[in-house]
Amino acid sequence: MRVLLIDDHALFRVGLLELLERRGIEVVDAVGDCDVGLRLTRDCAPDVVLLDLRMPGPGGIEILKQIRSEGLDRRVAMLTTSTDEQDLIASLQAGANGYLLKDMEPDELVAALSDIVAGKTVVAPELTGVLARAVRQEPEPAAPAQPVLSELTPREQEILCHLAAGQSNKAIARELGISDGTVKLHVKAILRKLQVHSRVEAAVMAVEQGLCARA
Repeated sequence: MRVLLIDDHALFRVGLLELLERRGIEVVDAVGDCDVGLRLTRDCAPDVVLLDLRMPGPGGIEILKQIRSEGLDRRVAMLTTSTDEQDLIASLQAGANGYLLKDMEPDELVAALSDIVAGKTVVAPELTGVLARAVRQEPEPAAPAQPVLSELTPREQEILCHLAAGQSNKAIARELGISDGTVKLHVKAILRKLQVHSRVEAAVMAVEQGLCARA
């Protein structure tokens, strides 16, 4: 996996570069200038561009829009401290393949990058509930999925509601008194039965169908 990091905070940039390289990920460059980052995105063909949301100058979303307007086939993930719903929605609407938080655990970040390279859209687990509620408020609802939801076991429905609330696998495991591995198996079964590819899609479906009153 080849990653390009664009972030104007030098200490964070250097720290993340070292973290990724220790995990065997090639960082093609780590830069703090938007124009340089855009040029490298064109020339270096990284597998993933990790793009800070707020930077001096045009900012992350404008750089993302430029990447998309030029037709560059690049996976782009916003990497930010913002949990604001509007920032999340604006990023996805501009064509982001991921919306990740800077305080994610290193292993979660690496896993998210792998999923993004594999073609998935990934949103930080803490924000799946935010995204689900935002989608629910849009005028065009998703196709009815109640018959599919009914195929879930009671335990799977319970775990799905925790996903819709934005909880990570570790948090769900602690709350339910089961192992992380068991939670992962349930999540895989949920995605398979709902015929979706990500936790976000499953959470949206659960909220839209009224499965989780707390979501």
